[in-house]
Amino acid sequence: MCGIVGIWQPEAAIGIEAAAGRMVRTLTHRGPDDDGVWVDPAVPLALAHRRLSILDLSAAGRQPMLSSCGRYVLVYNGEIYNHLDLRAELDATQWRGHSDTETLLACVQAWGLRRTLERAVGMFALALWDRDSGVLSLARDRVGEKPLFWGWQANTLLFGSELKALLAYPGFRAGVDRGCLALFLRHGYVPAPWSIYEGVSKLLPGHCVDICLRQGSALAKSALPYPYWSFNNTVTEGLSNPFDGGDVEAIRALESRLSETIGSQMLADVPVGAFFSGGIDSSTVVSLMQKQSSRPVRTFTIGFDGSEYDEAKHAESVARHLGTAHTPLIVRPEDALDVIPLLPSMYCEPLSADSQVPLYLISKLARQHVTVALSGDGGDELFGGYNRYLGARRVWLRMQSLPAPLRHAFAAFLRSMSPEGWDRVFSWLKPILPERFRLAIPGTKAQKLADVLELDTEQDYFRRLTSHWQDPASVVLGAREPQTLMTNMAAWPKTDSFEHWMMAMDAQTFLPDEVMAKVDRAAMAASLETRAPLLDHRVVELAWRMPLRMKIRDGQGKWLLRQVLYRHVPRELVERPKKGFGMPIDDWLRGPLRDWADNLLSEERLRAEGYFDPAPIRQLWHQHLKGGYNWQYRLWPILMFQAWISSAEDEL
Repeated sequence: MCGIVGIWQPEAAIGIEAAAGRMVRTLTHRGPDDDGVWVDPAVPLALAHRRLSILDLSAAGRQPMLSSCGRYVLVYNGEIYNHLDLRAELDATQWRGHSDTETLLACVQAWGLRRTLERAVGMFALALWDRDSGVLSLARDRVGEKPLFWGWQANTLLFGSELKALLAYPGFRAGVDRGCLALFLRHGYVPAPWSIYEGVSKLLPGHCVDICLRQGSALAKSALPYPYWSFNNTVTEGLSNPFDGGDVEAIRALESRLSETIGSQMLADVPVGAFFSGGIDSSTVVSLMQKQSSRPVRTFTIGFDGSEYDEAKHAESVARHLGTAHTPLIVRPEDALDVIPLLPSMYCEPLSADSQVPLYLISKLARQHVTVALSGDGGDELFGGYNRYLGARRVWLRMQSLPAPLRHAFAAFLRSMSPEGWDRVFSWLKPILPERFRLAIPGTKAQKLADVLELDTEQDYFRRLTSHWQDPASVVLGAREPQTLMTNMAAWPKTDSFEHWMMAMDAQTFLPDEVMAKVDRAAMAASLETRAPLLDHRVVELAWRMPLRMKIRDGQGKWLLRQVLYRHVPRELVERPKKGFGMPIDDWLRGPLRDWADNLLSEERLRAEGYFDPAPIRQLWHQHLKGGYNWQYRLWPILMFQAWISSAEDEL
């Protein structure tokens, strides 16, 4: 992995090289091995790169790189796993080295960019300058493993792997987009194509944008991204062309595809290992890695001492069975707490996943031994692993069995009293209630039930399930949420079931914008490259040809992936409740993080900064501290934004 930046500054070439150098230095953690800046003063355009050497460690792999014909200049972050196969199809008379960067340039020279993107298998974000046509093209991989931000400052075009690179441009000015801040409170991430800053966008996965730089900034600003690969089309084509075979054939087909994919992703000129929790996804990846390796695969696990989140013992049992060279790290609470204040400097826009800290710690651990780590990311979205896929449909059907007027009337009744009022009622009734009706925080649960009873569609229900704040615009001052995939019905995938619809939505939103974003930033903060073989687009396409019964069966998700794993690991070693990769944030906010949070959530600070209405936030904070309520998932996004904005303002 690497970091890229670029500047098109049509009104002046003076200072453009120095500005690009300043921007790319903010990405040193992404590429500690080398850097380079290339300038075309006639345009004027600057491209810059930070390198983490993975393939071809020699100077022949340096970027920015010119094509052999001199027409194209490329900066690129990522890996092309089939680049040797692509080389075999080309008639290049002389290769300068064996980097995939050179392969990409040769492919563009022979076939053009569009066909090259369609043929490339891998993860990437790139910028290609065509010196003949005067077109700068930006492109991002199909599922969004690698980030790419772009935007305008007056008539100057800026792009980079992280927002912090854009902030380093001299005179950069951009305010927080309050609508996107509301989106962040709702989802815990800012969904693409939006970013937290006004006028700066994320390039959508599977998209490219061609910007003509020779006809003025007005025309350049009119350039719109377009898809070269569509997730929705993949869903439609897969469901309309289902896998032709039974269970045994499907298991063999998936194992064959995964084995090939994992084998290609193990190729590197540096040591390779794997993140390993002992769960279904990572165990499948590691078992197929070990099968193809002549030596023990390096695996890394993190656990919290004495915590329900500790997976280290389970992972060690599976690692012992597979024969990996396993390295666990048991983290004390104080170790994790030390990282939390560092999060704003790692993440170029706020992110509220509670797994940020363990991901950074395991990345630091892995980087002591390897330069590349494979992960099991993507298994839940492709093969039906999240709990909401299992229970959401059942709960929704139960609710729909009640006539709408009755549901709405019951919801109105529940809302007729405040949560505190319901708490008092249940407190009075508690001595005579059966045990199963003696609820904790009954008032909050009554309000949540009322929210759900008022919903009319499955899609509304899914949005409710995936929203931390149901009405964030009421908390963010001056906010109006922009349209996203979640609210744009015309852009929804067409599927054969609610479960498949949820999976397709998660794969286009939560997966790239939360899961892969946190993995990229946490690993890059430790200068570690991560690879996700389950997200190879050929695996994605095969998964969508599989019927739902091969994903969810007998009340359990990831059925097909489990069957592949059971061929290598006894099921009793991996069958355990799903825990995730989080931390006990709710308890820490009442304990060791209390002073830190108190400062960030003080009424004076909230009023002075002017982003939030302090009243509802302070109310939640006081309720959380008393211990009767767990408002972690509403408070943590606000805390992450507060910490982030303080850090970002220091950088501006």
